[in-house]
Amino acid sequence: MLANSPSYTITWEKLPDDFVLPDDPVDNINQPTLAAALTESLELAGKLPDSALTPTNYGICATFNGKIVVKAPDWAYIPHITVKRSEVERSYTPRLQGEIPTLVLEFLSETEGGEYSIKPTYPPGKFFYYEQILLVQNYGIFDLEKGILALYRLGENQRYQLEDANEDNRYWIPEMQLFLGVWEGQRENRSGYWLRWWDEAGNLLLWRNERIEQERQQAEQERQRAEQERQRAERLAAQLRAAGIEPEE
Repeated sequence: MLANSPSYTITWEKLPDDFVLPDDPVDNINQPTLAAALTESLELAGKLPDSALTPTNYGICATFNGKIVVKAPDWAYIPHITVKRSEVERSYTPRLQGEIPTLVLEFLSETEGGEYSIKPTYPPGKFFYYEQILLVQNYGIFDLEKGILALYRLGENQRYQLEDANEDNRYWIPEMQLFLGVWEGQRENRSGYWLRWWDEAGNLLLWRNERIEQERQQAEQERQRAEQERQRAERLAAQLRAAGIEPEE
């Protein structure tokens, strides 16, 4: 498949089996945890279709002016793949193997600038790659130390526009019918800022440990209600006996 612009040509080709993928370590030990948390809450809420893919630090490919480009975003949401999962174990090529990612997220590294790079020559910068080559509709850059999320959305002019958050400091992702925002708290012994999902009604999509705690609290409330009902029945029975009436079992 082929796409042309005045200055470059993009094709969508399968990554050769002998292509050596970069094996760079993640920039921050918290990045895998942040990414896993995003996927977990989608899955538990039933918001992750079987054909969807949420790769983490995983190569998304295109061929740019005859040269293969591989960028590995910290997290991405691909709504539908058209091939078996075994065929995308090493990398993913949009259009050839499925849809373009709906959302790509980068977590700011200690070396700032790479996430904002608009370098148009090979190898292209990340911002340019997501905006001009992949045409990713939503691109988020998250500063996990300061708790700041910048979300860019592709406009009609095929350029990213910086989105404004709503009154709750969340961003609506229409393709997913979910809000994305920053939440502060603890998970897996890490206290700090996280990216979280909220549904259209403003309900937070819970993590597994939160759902377990919620179910525990609901069970405890039910136990307390049952105990209160038992005590009320005992008091009523005692009052009836005091009046000379034997209560029915």
